[in-house]
Amino acid sequence: QVQLAESGGGLVQAGGSLRLSCAASATTSSINAIGWYRQAPGNQRDLVAAISSGGSTSYADSVKGRFTISRDNAQNTTVYLQMNSLKTEDTAVYYCNAQATTIIFGIPLKHDYWGQGTQVTVST
Repeated sequence: QVQLAESGGGLVQAGGSLRLSCAASATTSSINAIGWYRQAPGNQRDLVAAISSGGSTSYADSVKGRFTISRDNAQNTTVYLQMNSLKTEDTAVYYCNAQATTIIFGIPLKHDYWGQGTQVTVST
């Protein structure tokens, strides 16, 4: 099982910055990749950025050069999304997602876990 706790959303003016945090705690599962998704009203939930257990990263084209995802495995796994040069179109609910593997009767089973979401609003 994996529990995710997100924080850091809020209201910011265009051009400003925010940093989102996702604290992941796992009991019987091993966390693989962690990603940030976002969903604006009327839109589907899209991947913004992801980071693997080895530190490899990927970004949506719309945020490349502005957003940076990083991972701290020191104690529990915490993933950060540093968002700079924010635009009004970045306004959305941001969700943390963890892909994890659980060994059940010797069989590795993969599951997705989601955080509760945090609102990011960018004003003009």
